Amino acid sequence: MNISFYILSENKAQDFLGFICQLTQTALNKSSQSLLILTDSNDELLSTLDEALWAQEAASFIPHQRLLGSDIEGADTDVVDMVNNEALAPVLLSTYMPANFKGIVLNTTIHPVNAFMATTNNAQPTRVLELIKPDATSVQEGRHKYKAYQQLGYELSHFKV
Repeated sequence: MNISFYILSENKAQDFLGFICQLTQTALNKSSQSLLILTDSNDELLSTLDEALWAQEAASFIPHQRLLGSDIEGADTDVVDMVNNEALAPVLLSTYMPANFKGIVLNTTIHPVNAFMATTNNAQPTRVLELIKPDATSVQEGRHKYKAYQQLGYELSHFKV
């Protein structure tokens, strides 16, 4: 799996939602895969991000769907069928890794993505995008994730933006 770390400048960190929208649009333009924006269980961030993706300019509208529930196994069968049949929007917003997800993950959490991948849900992300803000806490969390991914033998790259 390829893991890309984006080390944000102060300007990009101040417009965190704008950068997420920009990176999401870039990922969609470069790939035909679905993109999952993974967040901590923070309804405020999910709601704000949901609004930001809807509020993009008409030329760069980002179709997306917010997945509800904390466990795909306990979700409505319609949601499970949509995940299995890939009938969801190209961008998913969630606090968990859906079963059978095979696409790009934009991770905004403090945990490495593999912490969200239960052995029974068959999720196999193809690429992970990690965002690191310039504050000391985010940098430390980023180092922890980098080491965790490195120990798993993933291909790592980083970009200063």
